[in-house]
Amino acid sequence: MKKLLGKKKEVKEETKPKYQKPSQPIYVKNWEDAGLTLIENDFGVLFKREVRYPLDFKHGKVYLRSFFHAVDMWHNSNIDHPFSIDSNERVIFFDTETTGLKGVGTYIFLIGLLEFCDKEFVLTQYVLADPSNEAAFLFESKFWKQQATIVTYNGKSFDWPQLETRWTMNQNVLPKLKQMRQIDLLHSTKRLWKNNLERMKLTLVEEEKLGFKRIGDIPGHLAPIIYLDAVKSGNAQSLMKVLYHNEWDLLSLVTLYSISTNLLLEDEIQDSAITHTNIGKWYGDLKYEEKAQNVLYNVTDNFNDHEAGNAYFLLAFQQKRKSFYKEAAISFEKSLLTIEPPQKLKALEQLAMLYEHQFKDFQNALEYTQKGLALLENHYFLKEQQKVKAKEKWYKRYNRIEKKLSTLLNVTVD
Repeated sequence: MKKLLGKKKEVKEETKPKYQKPSQPIYVKNWEDAGLTLIENDFGVLFKREVRYPLDFKHGKVYLRSFFHAVDMWHNSNIDHPFSIDSNERVIFFDTETTGLKGVGTYIFLIGLLEFCDKEFVLTQYVLADPSNEAAFLFESKFWKQQATIVTYNGKSFDWPQLETRWTMNQNVLPKLKQMRQIDLLHSTKRLWKNNLERMKLTLVEEEKLGFKRIGDIPGHLAPIIYLDAVKSGNAQSLMKVLYHNEWDLLSLVTLYSISTNLLLEDEIQDSAITHTNIGKWYGDLKYEEKAQNVLYNVTDNFNDHEAGNAYFLLAFQQKRKSFYKEAAISFEKSLLTIEPPQKLKALEQLAMLYEHQFKDFQNALEYTQKGLALLENHYFLKEQQKVKAKEKWYKRYNRIEKKLSTLLNVTVD
């Protein structure tokens, strides 16, 4: 039977075609004249711009050297916070510009990196020469070489995933992309300035919190149009404005990190009651209850009861957990001045519970329960089904407390 099968055919191993470097674009000289430097590597060409900043360079109201003070503060705090940075970490401030928002047809055409090196901050910007040279452009970023902590603004959701996508499209050529620790300052900005800033766009944060106002900046949505026009026309003069836009983004990341750290770790009041209340809540969410309580006490000590309403609300829960029931009742009562209806309902519920179970003051417990029922009737912050369930729970409490009060009164009369 083996003879019928014939001889075993030899399978030849397929050899991958050797990578062919794309040709240089015809506008190299024009882009160099605009202020860019041509870089060539094994995969093609790209353009580069580099700027160096001394530590006493001031961006807005903050010096760049303040970043190292922030790192020292985290080191001395002994707090394991998501945004803490160790002095031994390699830190890269990272921002990109892309030809679109999503999809495999979206290219990154500008990678901006800001890093401390040799006693100064060094800004390095890599510009995609054209789509055929993408492998060269990505390779030069050196994200394949060593790990680092990447600091971005919305980069965890956008910039880094875009880089991963483009890297995947060139994975047959490029070395493997390193996994990086991500610190996204958009997240901290939302936690710090929720209900304080109307919008979290970086340019608005710069003006409101960093003391920096851009002059001559381009709208971000024009960046891809300008880049595509530069490739088509060969004229890079307008493209330089996109690089300046990216440069300001990166400098603002350094100062935003520094200011955010100061707010989180310094004891003195530096911002509004809302901001410091947000900080107290953040520490509470991270289970640093003592730190959270100290921050909230600081708010109630330095602002009037109207401004500190939310701080009293959060502080009351801290006090109740520690069995400081009288203090918790006072804090819940003060919070009722300003908190929103959903929180107000919770505060009234807590007050009813404290007076019923801890103080055995059924008259006050009944009054707070009545206030909770009135709030449910007059506000529409709950869906109808949720409202029905909530009212059932509140009426059950009302009937129970009323029964206890009647029993107590009968005993007193007897």
